[in-house]
Amino acid sequence: MLQLFVRFQVMLVGPRRSDEGQTTAEYALVLLGAAAVALLLVGWATKTNRVGKLLDFVLDQIVGRVT
Repeated sequence: MLQLFVRFQVMLVGPRRSDEGQTTAEYALVLLGAAAVALLLVGWATKTNRVGKLLDFVLDQIVGRVT
C-alpha cells in the first residue's frame, strides 16, 4: 500500500530536481559581476588618468619627506 502511495505522489508532484550545479552557477555569476566591475574601474582609471595622478602625488610626498 505504501509503494502505491509513493508512486501516486511521484506521478502528481513529479520527480524532484537535483540542485547540483546551482552553487557553481551562483559562483560563476558572482565572478562575472566582479569582472564587469573591475573592467569598468579599469576603463575609468585609464580614461581619467586619476590613478597616475594619485601615484605621482603619493611619491612626491614620500620624496619630499625623505629629502
